[in-house]
Amino acid sequence: MAKALSLENFQRTIRILAALTVAMSAAVLYVGGAQPVAVGLFPAPWDKLAHLLTFAVVGMAAGLAGGMRGWRMALCCLAGALLVGGMDEVHQAFLPGRTASWADLAADAAGGLLGAAVLAAADRLSGGRLLHRLKHH
Repeated sequence: MAKALSLENFQRTIRILAALTVAMSAAVLYVGGAQPVAVGLFPAPWDKLAHLLTFAVVGMAAGLAGGMRGWRMALCCLAGALLVGGMDEVHQAFLPGRTASWADLAADAAGGLLGAAVLAAADRLSGGRLLHRLKHH
C-alpha cells in the first residue's frame, strides 16, 4: 500500500510540475514577448528554430501533464503547443514591432509534435517504464 501511494504521489507531482511548466512558459512568452528587446530577437530563419525548440518543451510538458500514453499523449503535446503558441501569436498582433504569423504557429505545432516524439522515444528507450509510471489512473 505504501508503495502504491508513493507511486501515486510521484505521478501527481510530475503532472503538476509539467502543468506548471506549461503555465509558466505561457506567462514568460506573454511578458517577455511584450518587451522591446523581443522585436527581432531571433532573425529568420533562426526564429523558426527557436519556436520549434521552445514549443517542443511546452509540448512535452503538456504531454506529461495529461498523463496519457500513445496517440492521446501526442495529441496533448500538440494541443498544448498550439494553445500556448496561439495565445502568443494573438498577443503579438497587438504589440508594436511584432506581428502574428501562421508560419510561427506552424513551427509551434511542429515543436509540439517533436516533443511528443521525444517522449515516445524516451519511453521506448526505458522499455515502456517512463510513461507507464506517469499515466493517469
